[in-house]
Amino acid sequence: MKKRNFANSVFLLLMLYLLLPIVATMLYAFSSKWHKTVFPEGLTFKWLATLFQDAAFMQAFGRSVLLSGGAVAIALFVIVPAIFVIVLYFPKYEKWIQVAVVMVYSFPGIILAVGLIRVYSTIGVPMILVVLGAYVIGILPYIYQGTRNSLRNIDAKQLLDAAQLLGSTKRQAFTKILLPTVYPGLFAGALLSFSVLFGEFVLINLVVGSRFETVQIYLMKKLSTSGHIASAVVFIYIVLMGLLTFAIAILTNRSKGATNV
Repeated sequence: MKKRNFANSVFLLLMLYLLLPIVATMLYAFSSKWHKTVFPEGLTFKWLATLFQDAAFMQAFGRSVLLSGGAVAIALFVIVPAIFVIVLYFPKYEKWIQVAVVMVYSFPGIILAVGLIRVYSTIGVPMILVVLGAYVIGILPYIYQGTRNSLRNIDAKQLLDAAQLLGSTKRQAFTKILLPTVYPGLFAGALLSFSVLFGEFVLINLVVGSRFETVQIYLMKKLSTSGHIASAVVFIYIVLMGLLTFAIAILTNRSKGATNV
């Protein structure tokens, strides 16, 4: 009993340690004044209203969505079909994808940014396209894991063979049987990749900087001018990530349900 109480106390302290900065930041986004008291002296929506009336923030938000969404879309159209073919028909080459996944994890953002600048800054390629390409490669681990797990959960190879034995063409078996079965896992991987890229700061700041201001760069600027506005940006970011996490959880449950069926 004592051990259980001790474990619960440690867990509560850990949760308090992790959640306190987030709750304080969210409260600061709504506080009208908070200097010498434990709790805010008043609450207001002024900072959120100011933020949404700021054209620079809306443009930065749009750029973040465009850049992150574009990278995820390219990955879905280019990387996912390649993973499908390798996992289903050429499994001996899958080890090379796993090597690429490990290499993505092993490259620090600063070293990657310096390398991209040195290679591409002298040949006339727009650096934002370079960042986009790096983002596509950067989400390879999430896209690969989501796609591979979805295919292995349903034993995709046998499913395709069974569909063709029953008279389906390869195209019909792929589009009408395989894709509808694995799409929750693919979509969950896409949302996870989007959330990771949306919060990325090091690469975009070092390679492009204020020439393509995203939400993270906008947030960094506001940290030195207005703590309330910066907290409002963090609040919106947390809400967006919460919605994405909720969607990923629903899709993961659907994927498990499809597998159990």
